[in-house]
Amino acid sequence: MLWIKSFHIVFVVCWFSGLFYLPRLFVYHAMSEDQISRDRFVVMERKLFWGITTPSAIATVGLGLWLLLGNWQFFMAWWWMHVKLALVLLLLIYHGYCWWHMLQLRANRSLHTHVFFRIFNELPVFLLVGIVILIVAKPTLGA
Repeated sequence: MLWIKSFHIVFVVCWFSGLFYLPRLFVYHAMSEDQISRDRFVVMERKLFWGITTPSAIATVGLGLWLLLGNWQFFMAWWWMHVKLALVLLLLIYHGYCWWHMLQLRANRSLHTHVFFRIFNELPVFLLVGIVILIVAKPTLGA
């Protein structure tokens, strides 16, 4: 199980790196004024999303489920695992929202400015902090 956990952590890092960088590309894409720059960002966003971020998300979830199913009784007895899984679900929703923004920017239909994407870029940080605290500290309720 330590090998599974190790690869799970590696793919979590890769997934988050993509989720941190992709919205940053959206910032620059939203600021670009010429078609050559916009076309370049479309390619960069697509390659990052489909080449790194999404495969890492799939591997993270798959390996996470493997770890969870292998330790079902232990993990499901703790409230923090339920909260952590809810945060992972929010992260998957954020991932899907990134895909939607990528499509909107590619079609020049995005109504958002670079300021929106700068704020949007910070959202996964809160999820990361929550997930790491829950899985490492495994806090208890009460005394």
